[in-house]
Amino acid sequence: MNDTVDASSKYQDSLPISSDAIIKRLDDWGITYIRSDHVPLRTVADSKKVQGQFLSSEQGGGYIKNLYLRDNKKRNILLVAEQDRQIDLKALHTKLGTGRLSFGSAERLMENLGVRPGAVTPLSMINGVKAGVQLFIDSELKSCQQIYVHPLVNDRTLGMTVKGLEQFFTEIKVEPVWVDLE
Repeated sequence: MNDTVDASSKYQDSLPISSDAIIKRLDDWGITYIRSDHVPLRTVADSKKVQGQFLSSEQGGGYIKNLYLRDNKKRNILLVAEQDRQIDLKALHTKLGTGRLSFGSAERLMENLGVRPGAVTPLSMINGVKAGVQLFIDSELKSCQQIYVHPLVNDRTLGMTVKGLEQFFTEIKVEPVWVDLE
């Protein structure tokens, strides 16, 4: 990845769909969210530094990590898991019913999900649906009041209900597979 271009909203116009455009679509579809702007967050450790402004996990806040994976049959997969969930990549393929898994490259990430590393999000399925990316979501997240997602960039976060997220998937014609990762 070019060092001068990062995953922040500063470069959103270089994405297939900008952050502003996806937020407008959410508005058009009547999907409610709470928006927060903050420093760019590239990792779970970075995001834990700003989580004080959101609902705590005990209050129903759903903090996630998003893994862009590819199996040995060249299928692209987005796994959305609770941020502290331990993921055993070697065993994960049996839970998901896929081939053996590895992380996808930054180039494939942009090609298939239309985002840069550090901004992977369930909302990137707006691009992923066209590329045939399969979406798997940690079923533990169904009990959250709010799930915190990036709107295709990593210096903004949207708090959305599970119902709102599911409405988004319906609008873009994606059927997530809710999976027990325990």
